[in-house]
Amino acid sequence: MVENIFVAGLDSLHLAQLQSLKKAERYHFHSLISYEEIKCGKTFPVRSFVSRACQTLEEFAGSVDGVIGFWDFPVSTVLPYIRQQAGLAGPSLTSVLKCEHKYWSRLMQAEVVPELIPAFRVVNPFASDAVERCDLPFPFWLKPVKSVLSHLGFLVRDRIEFASCLETIREHIGRYARPFNYILGLADLPDEIRSVDGFHCIAESLISSGYQCTLEGYVLGGEVVIYGVIDSIREGGENCSSFARYQYPSALPAAVQGRMAAAAAKVLVRAGYDDAPFNIEFYWNRASDTIALLEVNTRISKSHCPLFKMVDGEYHHDVLIDVALGRQPRFPYRQGEYGVAAKFMLRRFQDGIVRRIPDLDAIERLKRTFPACEVTIKVRSGMRLSDLRDQDSYSFEIGELYLGADTGEELLARYRQALIMLPFAIEQIEAAA
Repeated sequence: MVENIFVAGLDSLHLAQLQSLKKAERYHFHSLISYEEIKCGKTFPVRSFVSRACQTLEEFAGSVDGVIGFWDFPVSTVLPYIRQQAGLAGPSLTSVLKCEHKYWSRLMQAEVVPELIPAFRVVNPFASDAVERCDLPFPFWLKPVKSVLSHLGFLVRDRIEFASCLETIREHIGRYARPFNYILGLADLPDEIRSVDGFHCIAESLISSGYQCTLEGYVLGGEVVIYGVIDSIREGGENCSSFARYQYPSALPAAVQGRMAAAAAKVLVRAGYDDAPFNIEFYWNRASDTIALLEVNTRISKSHCPLFKMVDGEYHHDVLIDVALGRQPRFPYRQGEYGVAAKFMLRRFQDGIVRRIPDLDAIERLKRTFPACEVTIKVRSGMRLSDLRDQDSYSFEIGELYLGADTGEELLARYRQALIMLPFAIEQIEAAA
């Protein structure tokens, strides 16, 4: 019997990945809302999406077997409520918010893994005395309690920089704060969280030293399972604030990965998170042999999907669907074509006007050279880089490139060759004095 799977944020790229799964003949995929509608507008239409999604599922003539999503906010945050309204299994909205509300998440982590988290403070950016009230020593990271891709995240080194960052945050925080507050309103919140809504920030002491990685896993029937660990390599000057690439499998020692997995299980069990996938980010400091927990995400990482395909032989949408249907995943291991794979983020660190992008012929030549590669160009000729939405505070992502190879050395050599084959021309704009 074919099972009906509804997908929030469906686009052509990920539909093709879903339809290429080895078990795809078992499923009929339906769009609950398109990627363009839920992620690409000036605002996130969360209220209308919830209403429309619930109505769509209620009126569907067949069986609604699963509702899935692989995008970050608002998809990952609101899907628990939609599943609940449709009578489907999945994590509670409260458990998801305990992970995704950065301040609430740190409070919860402090209960079970206090040694792995930084000192932190809640910050109201609209308070006239916000700078004076925050007693966290400089430097520290400042970010909204809800955002994505390090959007509005700043490394703050002194009081002047703190005040400047707060001014920028006040101007732009509403894009995420307003829809996040709507979702918070759907949950029963404790008093200490109800007063810290989406218009608030969290300041955290620095933990970003050493090696960063992400554990991909799921919780099913209370059992926490990790099926892959991906290294995150950063770039971008002294603060290394921007991702250069995600590389799989991880090069970290197995014992370190095991300690991270044990910590992840403690946090997820404490949150009451169950019957859903997750990814959780850590740092490992080799010199001190210590680990630190960065954040928990209540979804699979779409960025890691091709990496699993290249190395293990399947997109990890397979895990997402099995868990949504209440089935124990049987994900393949090291059955892919390559020994190592990476997603490279093509970045620029200064604003500019795009004068030329790689054309279709250039992309096709690259794919003939490296048949398994995938390329996404995120800019168009004539646009200004600062017009890109949801970027981190220190760079602009102009494209994505997925490559596989037998070894790490070969992978980086292929990347260097690919950069030559993908010519961009960007006229730099000097920053205002």
